[in-house]
Amino acid sequence: MYSIKKITVDAYWVGVNDRKITLFESVYPVSRGMSYNSYLVLDEKTVLLDTVDSSASLQFLENVEKALNGRKLDYLIINHMEPDHCANIGAIVDKYPSVKIVGNAKTFTMMSQFFDFEIESRKIVIKEGDTINTGRHNFTFVMAPMVHWPEAMVTYDTTDKILYSADAFGSFGAMDGNIFADECDFENKWLDDARRYYTNIVGKYGVQVQSLLKKASTLEISMICPLHGPIWRENLGFIIDKYMKWSSYTPEKKSALIVYGSVHGHTENTADIFANSLGERGVKEIAVYNASTTHFSTIIAESFKYSHIVFACATYNMSLFPPMQVVLHELAEHNLQNRTFAFIENGTWAPVAAKLMQECVDKLKNDKIIEQKVTIKSALNEQSCAELEKLADAVASDINAL
Repeated sequence: MYSIKKITVDAYWVGVNDRKITLFESVYPVSRGMSYNSYLVLDEKTVLLDTVDSSASLQFLENVEKALNGRKLDYLIINHMEPDHCANIGAIVDKYPSVKIVGNAKTFTMMSQFFDFEIESRKIVIKEGDTINTGRHNFTFVMAPMVHWPEAMVTYDTTDKILYSADAFGSFGAMDGNIFADECDFENKWLDDARRYYTNIVGKYGVQVQSLLKKASTLEISMICPLHGPIWRENLGFIIDKYMKWSSYTPEKKSALIVYGSVHGHTENTADIFANSLGERGVKEIAVYNASTTHFSTIIAESFKYSHIVFACATYNMSLFPPMQVVLHELAEHNLQNRTFAFIENGTWAPVAAKLMQECVDKLKNDKIIEQKVTIKSALNEQSCAELEKLADAVASDINAL
C-alpha cells in the first residue's frame, strides 16, 4: 500500500522510510534507519524530483502511482546520481516511457554508467540558472558540485519558494510519521544524527558547501526539502546556521572532547582522571569516547562540534593503537580544521604515540597544539600524574580564554 504526504497545495512527499538498514553506505551505523525522500509536484505538467534506493523500489513506485492518480509523469529531475537516490530511474522510465529526464551534463554521463536504457531522446540538459515552467510552477537549477558528488545540483521552485536541496540539509534516521522538522523536536532527537550525517558524508567539502550557502542566501526560501531526513518549513535559520558552522569548521562548543585508545585499561583510567581534572577547572560539557567501542563516524561528528580535542593513546607494535589510527585517518580524510589538540601517550618500553598522533594532526589546517604532553610508562605514577595536572591546567586555561 502507498504512503504519501502532502507538503503544499500541489506537492507531495513520495519517499520511503527504511528501518531494516543498519549500515548506510555499508559504513555508517544507522540505528534509526534511513529515509529516502522523493517529491512529486502536480501542475499542468507533473514533476518527480529524484527517486529512492533500490531496497525501497516497490513502495516508492506505489507511492508515485497513487500521487499521480492516473496522470502521466512529464518530468523527472535528478539532483544527485548516487544510487540511494537514482536507483529507480530505470523503473520510472519503464513505467512512464514518455517522461523527460532533467539533469546537467555530468548527470547524464553518470546515468549512462548506471543504466542501459535509451537516454538521448529523453534527456533535457540544463545548466546553472536555467528554468523549466510546468504551469503554475517555475523550477530553476543551481549547481552544487562536490556537495558531495561532482554532478550534484539543487532545484528551486520560484513559485512556492521551495529548495529541493539534494544531500544538503539531510540527516541519518527514518521518519516516524512526522516529516517536518518542527513536528519532531529536531534539536533533541535529530540534531546529532544530522551533524553525524553532514560531517561524515559532506564534511570534507566545506568550501563547496560554503559556495552553495552563498548562492542559497540570494534566494527567498520558505521550505527546504532534503533527500534524507525531515523537511524544514519553520526556523530555517537554525539549520542554516549549523551548516555555516560545520562547513566553515567553526566549533559549536567551547569544551573538550577526549578520545582514548586503551589496550589493558591504564590509558582509559588516565582519560577518566584527566576528564575529572578538566571538570574541576570549570570546563563543562566534556565528552569522553573509547575509540575501540565507538564508531569513528560519531567521533568525527563530535570533533566538528568541540573546540579542543585530547587524544590519549597506547603505543602498539611501535605504532598507534589501531582504533586510534582509524580515527586520526578519518579526521584527515574529512578535512577537520581550526581545532586545538593535546596528546597523552602510553607505552611500556618505548612510548611513541604522541609523536605519531601529532604527525597525523599536522596534516590538518589551522591546528593548534598544546605544548604540554603527558607520557605514561605502563601506569600512572606521581610524575605522570603531575604532568597530567599541568596538561589539564593548559587545556582548561585555553578553553576558558575563548
